[in-house]
Amino acid sequence: MKHILAPLALAILLATPAMPQDTSPTLPPGPNDGLGLIDRGMRLLFEGLMQDVEPALEDMAEAMKSLQPMARQLADLIGDVQYYDAPQRLENGDIIIRRKADAPPPPALLPALPKPDANPAIDQSPDGQIEL
Repeated sequence: MKHILAPLALAILLATPAMPQDTSPTLPPGPNDGLGLIDRGMRLLFEGLMQDVEPALEDMAEAMKSLQPMARQLADLIGDVQYYDAPQRLENGDIIIRRKADAPPPPALLPALPKPDANPAIDQSPDGQIEL
């Protein structure tokens, strides 16, 4: 059986056409050839990351826009941060941020934020209890 398979395999190999050889001249690999591949790979990696992160960045931008008025109020209230000492945490968990003694007077206080209107549909008794 082995005697039959060897000539058959040789006949099949000789019958198949040879693959054409590439006769175009090739340049020897240069020092920058690998950098081009690394550059393309890094570009593809970062493009993929940006596609994944872009929705989260858009959501964060919308959240920052909604916080912008409050951040401006806080910045106006505090003034310059260099006029304050480092925060201190008390044993009860409170955090105190003291103004330095040599700091100029603090900026004028902003008006308090308006309180939401009370629900007129709920009647309250004079002692503060809600009647249902």
